[in-house]
Amino acid sequence: MRQNISSGAEWEDIVGYSRAVKIGNLIEVAGTTSVVNGEVVGINDPYQQTKCALEIIENALKEAGASLENVIRTRIFVTDMDQWEAVGKAHGEFFKEIKPAATMIGVKSLINKDLLVEIEATAVLF
Repeated sequence: MRQNISSGAEWEDIVGYSRAVKIGNLIEVAGTTSVVNGEVVGINDPYQQTKCALEIIENALKEAGASLENVIRTRIFVTDMDQWEAVGKAHGEFFKEIKPAATMIGVKSLINKDLLVEIEATAVLF
């Protein structure tokens, strides 16, 4: 059975995606940024943007009946790899004990010029 989880973002209907999708014991969380109520949180602050994105991911996982402890993989897209330590610090605050497989990828840009970080996650219920 499929469960689509929405964050309520206007883009979900326009683009045709869900914040997360749960099928069986697998949960995939779409690329998540620090946009809350249409506004970018943490402009010019990759640490704050990472924290905000991970909080949004955590909320989607809760709605799917999971938690951060179920995360087995994260993919972190960063527009300025010189900021990797700030991004990594925030990621570590959420995943220090969990330690999912993680990849950090430098990208030219994200959908909004003020966005510095986008994160995907895969979780498994066990």
